[in-house]
Amino acid sequence: MLLFGVVGIYVLVKLGKKAARTARTAASRLTTHVNAMGPGDAAEVERLRIDLRREVSLTRQAVDQAHAQGWGLGELPQLMTELARQADVHDAQLAMYAQQRRVSPYVDHVTLDRLREHQAKLNAMCARIRADLLGNQVHHAASSLDDLHQRTELELESRRRAADPLDEIDELYRRTMQERPD
Repeated sequence: MLLFGVVGIYVLVKLGKKAARTARTAASRLTTHVNAMGPGDAAEVERLRIDLRREVSLTRQAVDQAHAQGWGLGELPQLMTELARQADVHDAQLAMYAQQRRVSPYVDHVTLDRLREHQAKLNAMCARIRADLLGNQVHHAASSLDDLHQRTELELESRRRAADPLDEIDELYRRTMQERPD
């Protein structure tokens, strides 16, 4: 009984730690969304953070979906991991800038411009990866569609009733008989 009690407490502690981590992450995201609603540079930076998270999430979903379908992705999954890591670094930099901007009006505007440039590069990389994957998906779908179309045409052609040579002979005889009296 004591052993079951110890195991139960251990499981509860693990679940509590996991719930606390999830709550911290949710609180952080909620705070970001609330701060993004305001005016000024700090709110703009928070909107950049939200945009970056969305871009990376969409790209990761596209790569995971392509991987699950068995496409040859090469180094793309590892590249996506590195891109996500770099996006996390950039997100931390944006968070630090936003926090400093909310506390003090004396913040370097050159840094904000550099952060915007980095954001644009990360977003462009994500967009290019998704565009490439979508292009591959459309190509795969088009080739499958062309194959299906050809097979359908062949099947429909094979199902058509072939012309009976005797019917053709009867038709020719009937025409000649009609043309004779003329």
